[in-house]
Amino acid sequence: MISHVAMETYWREVRSIEEEEEGEEEEEEEEMKSMDEEEALLSTLTRQQAATVRKRLDNYTETLKTRNRQPIRDVRDIFPQVFVPVSPPQSLTAADDLSSCDLTRLGFISHIELSTFLLALGVQTKRTRPPRRRTRDGGVFGVSLNSLLENDRKTFPGVKVPVVFQKLLCILEETGLETEGILRVPGSAARLKSLRRELDRSCGAFDWSAVRQVDAAGLLKLFIRELPTPLLTHTHLSTYRVSSVVHQIQALQLLALLLPEANRDTLRALLVFLRQVVSHQDRNRMSLWNVSMVMAPNLFTCPRHGNKRSIARQREEMEEAVAGAHLVQLMVTHQDLLWTVRQTGRQTDRQTGRETETDRERERDRQGERETDKERERQTGRERERQTGRETLCEGVIRVHAPLHAKVSMAIQLDGQTRARDVIARFGCDTSCSGQHLYEVGGNICERRLHPDCVLLDVYRVNPHCDWMIKP
Repeated sequence: MISHVAMETYWREVRSIEEEEEGEEEEEEEEMKSMDEEEALLSTLTRQQAATVRKRLDNYTETLKTRNRQPIRDVRDIFPQVFVPVSPPQSLTAADDLSSCDLTRLGFISHIELSTFLLALGVQTKRTRPPRRRTRDGGVFGVSLNSLLENDRKTFPGVKVPVVFQKLLCILEETGLETEGILRVPGSAARLKSLRRELDRSCGAFDWSAVRQVDAAGLLKLFIRELPTPLLTHTHLSTYRVSSVVHQIQALQLLALLLPEANRDTLRALLVFLRQVVSHQDRNRMSLWNVSMVMAPNLFTCPRHGNKRSIARQREEMEEAVAGAHLVQLMVTHQDLLWTVRQTGRQTDRQTGRETETDRERERDRQGERETDKERERQTGRERERQTGRETLCEGVIRVHAPLHAKVSMAIQLDGQTRARDVIARFGCDTSCSGQHLYEVGGNICERRLHPDCVLLDVYRVNPHCDWMIKP
């Protein structure tokens, strides 16, 4: 068991969080006191006088809001492709390479697989009510990731991580990676509160040049803590009770697919940054364990570090602290595995896709029975034409479509050595710089972007009725 002395970084971070929260509570009490004094003053006036004063005060307040209002700027995959010495077969897929429809279906499958996995390990998965967190409609802090992204995409279409989060990471990467104690050394609480207000009020006109690295670190941790739904939602709780490191990693891989897309992308950006911090530990004195102990109280609900606690409660808090830091350590170290979909999960997804396709065929048959004879004949003709088109291709031959290229279609004979990059090269594209990818579309899956080294014959065998398309 790790001693309390070794966990001092963790408890220091917990105390810093508690001090910030106490300051916010005092501020709220002062606001309430001010309101009470206002009501006491109004009580000395007649009803008509009080109504007049309130109306003028409301008009004045609204005028100030209008003057200071700034346009809200958008504050901007289980398994990524794992690079191995041997070229990866079709069994490895990055979560980002799948369509949102396939990811949603995989989420349900992963939930079932995780429940079965934990049950086999004897881990009890009881439902607990998540802690209540304040949710705000505007600003930056306490706003859901989806709301932030919705605003950000008005200016930056397609952005996946909130802009303010990206900006804070950028400041830390540019100025703080070699600074001793990055993330660990706290800044001024008063300055942090001031910057928070300014960011919430006018993100679009915010002067980022005035933000120092210690400010950026404090704002980054504050942003994570105040998310209405924790970055890892509440799916991580059961992994505390998994004893084997290998099993914990497997559970985390499954949990990654259960995260909403915005949470998954933001978590990935954070883990990439934390790995950078650790890679500079000879300069910043922030080892993997140091980084994990600092971030754990911000990612997970931290225990209240009071004085009046029983020995049993102190031991429980220590175990929770160590477990939380250990999970962060595993995620930073094995982050590449978190975004890759295993073969078993995709096989189940394909089976579900086959069943869905069968259901669609049955529904089309039922609709056909209700159609007129003329319409049925048209449908039959189109289907016959489609089947005839397929039959013209020999076994192991695929037709690749490239609508954005001069040669829009090409029939290609597959063998055990044909890879996605080879097909793209046949259309005169270089995968390393063109940004063009080969996609598997339809059949028993919605859509999947294939890795350049993917063996196409493997894909063809598991999904012979798919279409093949080259696009960005």
